[in-house]
Amino acid sequence: MQGQSTIIGQRKQIIKEAIAEAVTVAKEQGLLSFANCPDFTVEVPREASHGDFSTNAAMMLAKACKKAPRDIASIIIDKFPTQKLVAKIEVAGPGFINFYLHDYWLNDCLKEILSEGENYGRSDFGQGKKVQVEFVSANPTGELHMGNARGAAIGDTLASLLTLAGYEVQREFYINDAGNQIEKFGLSLEARYFQALGEDMPFPEDGYHGQDIIDTVQALVDQEGDKYKNMDASLRRELLTNYALAKKIASIKETLADFGVHYDVWFSEQSLHDSGAITDIIQKLQDSDYLYEKEGALWFDCRRLGQDKDEVLVRSNGVPTYFAADIAYHNNKFERGFDQVINIWGADHHGHVARMKEAMNALGYEPQRLHVILMQLVRLYQGGEILRMSKRTGTYVTLAELMEDIGKDAARFFFVMRSADSQMDFDLDLAKKQSSDNPVYYVQYAYARICSMMAAAEKEGYEEKPVASCDLRLLRHASELALIRHMADFPDEIIYAAENYEPHRLAGYVQEVASLFHNFYSHCRVLDEDKELAASRIWLAKGVATIIKTSLEAMGVTAPEKM
Repeated sequence: MQGQSTIIGQRKQIIKEAIAEAVTVAKEQGLLSFANCPDFTVEVPREASHGDFSTNAAMMLAKACKKAPRDIASIIIDKFPTQKLVAKIEVAGPGFINFYLHDYWLNDCLKEILSEGENYGRSDFGQGKKVQVEFVSANPTGELHMGNARGAAIGDTLASLLTLAGYEVQREFYINDAGNQIEKFGLSLEARYFQALGEDMPFPEDGYHGQDIIDTVQALVDQEGDKYKNMDASLRRELLTNYALAKKIASIKETLADFGVHYDVWFSEQSLHDSGAITDIIQKLQDSDYLYEKEGALWFDCRRLGQDKDEVLVRSNGVPTYFAADIAYHNNKFERGFDQVINIWGADHHGHVARMKEAMNALGYEPQRLHVILMQLVRLYQGGEILRMSKRTGTYVTLAELMEDIGKDAARFFFVMRSADSQMDFDLDLAKKQSSDNPVYYVQYAYARICSMMAAAEKEGYEEKPVASCDLRLLRHASELALIRHMADFPDEIIYAAENYEPHRLAGYVQEVASLFHNFYSHCRVLDEDKELAASRIWLAKGVATIIKTSLEAMGVTAPEKM
């Protein structure tokens, strides 16, 4: 869906109204016969050779009019009202109508783009609806890995896109600081604590083996010595866990901040237990007959809601499951007034999506208000081979190591430029390459090239004329027109990417802008001897720079003035 307030949206509306007028005239003259005009679309064709806009109106009218779509298309074209905007209209394929506009409409577009400046790309499409984006939410029992890194880049970029599209957005991290994994964490910490004191204590079979846990405990021993050695075991594990969780969460916050990700809310799972929210939600579901007892446990009746497998909410020992906590958490989200809740999960949570939607349905929320983006795995490549582990730690490569190796900008851009539902092959060698083969370098170089051009213009004495006094009709080269045409799409690209939860579209869009700019730069001398032409081309370059900068900042990537 495209906003009518955008440049492309406005032109589409003009053409759509003119088509409706042509259809009405044809009906009045007895050329077309129908009761009600069906809905039809006016879209931007994928191929530039198919015109600036295209409609399926003739095909939508075919059944009602009992005529061939191409015949209907010819009638619509014949009755199409005179439009100074439209230069040529053609019938194509099975009955599409393609519209080719006069080139000057692009000059008008560029004026609008430049008049909006840094606000270009922003819209009120979302009308201030409240959206929460929850992403990463890694267990605080280890370091952030590649899956977390991909989720961070995608989630943060999506939140930025939604903001640009006029939504009120909140970023949230759900801290898994309760449940079995925390008990296991405490046992692992206890074993490492005694080992750090030089005592032989067996390590839990399913414990957490990371070097980071050893380092965390060693720091505590260096600070406190054997202070916890003779304590009651349960108290010792509680204190060790609290200490380690605080360190872990602080480390996660620092790493994500280095990655350019900042959250509005850090939500503790333990707070749901402490507040009684989990008990309350279980009681609410039980009162609504969505739970039943079997073998001493309480089960959520998923079959009643169309699922093929029921889920335990409370174990036979009386302890709520993670699913119960997750239901309480999502209920809490909607109670906070969000119109839309977006989660970014790993693909291994696939089976959990339908159950969570049904749980929300059982609580009276429309399931479509919860949207889950499932993220596929990341494979790191170096030297043409899969990099399975970190050379430093001997285990998985962490986000901190990735940033140290290739930098934040390359990491974020690479993670965003692939659709979340596709498995990602991350080429570390390519990410470090300073050439046009490297997508992020290619885009950043376009921005830096424009900044260098502006500095040269000032140095060479080119006067910065107000855009209103520039003759933008001088921009007639094919590379100039193609660039402006793509720039006009920017607000609609933002809206589409936000509405469809597809941040990778932004990466693709800005790469195309960079490509079109580099092509323009190679064909057109910007600082031309013709001062009028130079002034117009300088403004064109400034518009491109604004779009590139807005796009890169939305992806959390730097727009460098020099490279």
